[in-house]
Amino acid sequence: MTISESTNTYGSPNMTNESVSLGTAPDQNGPDPQDINHEGPASEDGKPSEAKARSHGNRNRVASLSATDSLSADGLRRPQPRGKIYDSILDIVGGTPLIRLPRLTVEDRLAADITAKLEFFNPLGSVKDRIGLAMIEKAEAAGLIHPSTSVLVEPTSGNTGIALAFVAASKGYRLVVTMPEGASIERRKMLRLLGVDVQLTPARQGMAGAIARAEAIIAATPGAWMPRQFDNPANPEAHAATTAEEIWADTDGKVDIIVGGAGTGGTLTGIAHALKPRKPGLRIIAVEPSESAVLSGDEPGPHGIQGIGPGFRPTILDMTQIDGIMRVAERDALAVARRVARVEGLPVGISSGAALHAALELARNPANEGLLIVTIIPSFAERYLSTALFNGL
Repeated sequence: MTISESTNTYGSPNMTNESVSLGTAPDQNGPDPQDINHEGPASEDGKPSEAKARSHGNRNRVASLSATDSLSADGLRRPQPRGKIYDSILDIVGGTPLIRLPRLTVEDRLAADITAKLEFFNPLGSVKDRIGLAMIEKAEAAGLIHPSTSVLVEPTSGNTGIALAFVAASKGYRLVVTMPEGASIERRKMLRLLGVDVQLTPARQGMAGAIARAEAIIAATPGAWMPRQFDNPANPEAHAATTAEEIWADTDGKVDIIVGGAGTGGTLTGIAHALKPRKPGLRIIAVEPSESAVLSGDEPGPHGIQGIGPGFRPTILDMTQIDGIMRVAERDALAVARRVARVEGLPVGISSGAALHAALELARNPANEGLLIVTIIPSFAERYLSTALFNGL
């Protein structure tokens, strides 16, 4: 492993951050998990550390899980009623569940306690619902947009566009989305169902091409406004205010490592800004495609992990908050996404597969024994029916 300092271009030019990249395995698909260590506090009296005690407790609990543990006497599960009627679909964004992965834990003999935050429980099925709502409502509060006079324009690989689309439809805005033509047909059709004007750009240009097209539309359209998810501070602020607080509450503050794909960087940046002051030892691990590992210093390139690896460093991504970067190859992301569907009954998207691949590497590392890993699961598998995820099925 090599650790280098890099100039921080997201804050003061005099600031530096250590260890943006933690190295890669010989096949360049990711770092050796032994290089990403986070040991629990050592015990001075020779007793097991808190982390190790948690590990043994977690393993015993997971090993004893059965299909009837959550059932009532009559054999039925009874979820807690919400006890209210919501005023609109906008009121049910956030509050997504955090679950364990018991069968993977047993099959892989994981040292750490791995969990998955299921962001596809948001109303339009992805983590981007949070920022779609936040960016529009903050702009409204600032007097920047109004349904009767404004046209929203945004470059997106799909899920942010869908998030903006349902908020725009709910509020009465017109929305134009530019996206690389490699984005899945499911995303395009969902956008059009929600009344969006979808404009495709060449796949080889990546998100840079979609951004350039959106800028041209803005310049030519009166009343046009761009949320700019890669630059808008409302993006990480939404995650600091909601996602981070949910993780903290659901883990009772015991989270040790958070793993997530790096797209705009808003999710990881917002979570880190909210939680690191409370828990300085918290580690934030960013996942990017091996084929376009820009955060690790490589040149951008085409890849099939939709939603992460935009080919540049977004301005809202605060690299001072990132403790490590793990590269994941598209084939590995696909393999894990398929495996978690079959082993846990949890069909997830391709970027979720990438995040889980990295999280499993960390969870297998004995140095992380007893630690609690939270993995961000951005979206559900059905949004990728026309992609390589479903090839051969």
